[in-house]
Amino acid sequence: MSESHLLVLCTLPDRESAERTAEAVVDRGLAACVSIVPGLTSIYRWQGKRESGEELLLLIKTRESVYEALQAFLASGHPYELPEIIAVPISRGLPDYLAWIDTNTGVTR
Repeated sequence: MSESHLLVLCTLPDRESAERTAEAVVDRGLAACVSIVPGLTSIYRWQGKRESGEELLLLIKTRESVYEALQAFLASGHPYELPEIIAVPISRGLPDYLAWIDTNTGVTR
């Protein structure tokens, strides 16, 4: 496979915003699949203070060629001032699954 695949991580504060975001990126062809992982507690430093909060994690399966559009979409409607949007390269995977990602991304629906 010549296409670079990515796993994009993005946290959101509640189920409603997580589902709305997941549905939108799949509907727009920016991701083939988004898994929503509930029950996270994040502890982080913000504006010089330690903070904590409950969050949900989106695991977004996509391709490098649509990442810039995905990042712009996630950032534009995100409820956080500084959203977590991190892309991790997928170096290996089941070839049929990676082909499925290719088939289901990059097409605006």
